[in-house]
Amino acid sequence: MSAPGRQPWAAPDHGQSGSSRTQPGAAIRRDSPPLGRSRIIAAGDGVRLSVRDYGSRAPDHTVVLLHGLCLDQSSWDIQIGQLIREWGNDIRIISYDHRGHGNSADAPMHTYRIEQLADDLATLLIALGVKGPLTLAGHSMGGMTALAYLARSASHRPVEPKSLVLVATAAGKLANRGLGRLLATPAAKILHRLVQHTPHSMTDEIVRALARPLWPALTRCAGYAAGNGALAAVSAASINATPLTTKVGFLPSLRNYDQYHTLGSISAATTVIAGGADKLTPPAHAHDLAAGIPRAMLVHEPGAGHMLLQDAPRLVTDTISRTLTRSGAPPTPQDVPA
Repeated sequence: MSAPGRQPWAAPDHGQSGSSRTQPGAAIRRDSPPLGRSRIIAAGDGVRLSVRDYGSRAPDHTVVLLHGLCLDQSSWDIQIGQLIREWGNDIRIISYDHRGHGNSADAPMHTYRIEQLADDLATLLIALGVKGPLTLAGHSMGGMTALAYLARSASHRPVEPKSLVLVATAAGKLANRGLGRLLATPAAKILHRLVQHTPHSMTDEIVRALARPLWPALTRCAGYAAGNGALAAVSAASINATPLTTKVGFLPSLRNYDQYHTLGSISAATTVIAGGADKLTPPAHAHDLAAGIPRAMLVHEPGAGHMLLQDAPRLVTDTISRTLTRSGAPPTPQDVPA
């Protein structure tokens, strides 16, 4: 692959960065990337997914970025901007909003499953004609989506990723560790049934009252480093803008999620990044991933929380950049071979 910055970045077609659900909060984002091509891709069941496509149509390498629950593709804006400045048109970057998030359409609650997100990813790769070397980079639920994609049979994986970057995510056991233990409580099951089976006109006010103390607490405990107040505000805006059916709809899938059986079969060169202050997916999850995936590398950032994309943006970008080269110096800090 050619050296970073060889080709200048092409002018965007049209569009705006960020989600309409979070406007005007997007105005305080920093390091926003150039505008990409805006696309709408229909998932297999017809749900419309909002996609941004940056860079060359015939790249040396494609990077697909997968965001977490109650966030949207703008959570990757810092990394997109940094990668564009480093690699120009040598690479293609694709980001998109999961169903029920950002500018993508809402969907029936029964489709809010990690396996469905993996199916959406496969559909998107085909629709966008992704070929050649591919890096999948997933944060939190986005990393779980990447693992669920790799759990599919080879005939149902349209592109085999060369590299995998897993950020603040897990292979399972979410209800056994950290704040994920809340998934196993009766309250979570009751909340899901209430939202699923009661007309919205009746549930909205009740459920918002029940859930109002929960979302701010989760935002605080997501682990933003001190001084990232503007970035935390953007995250909070995304969480607040996410529909209740989305927030609650994914809870059973997260509670039951288990891809430990998939780890040993992953052939992609994998880097796992963990934050030492992450209370949502504590570092034990990252250790399990690195131990289970052949030749995986574990990168531990002691001071970072769950929002590593903002707490340690350069570390995440450098890790992705390493996947675009045949060899490269390890990122800092603390690379720990599994």
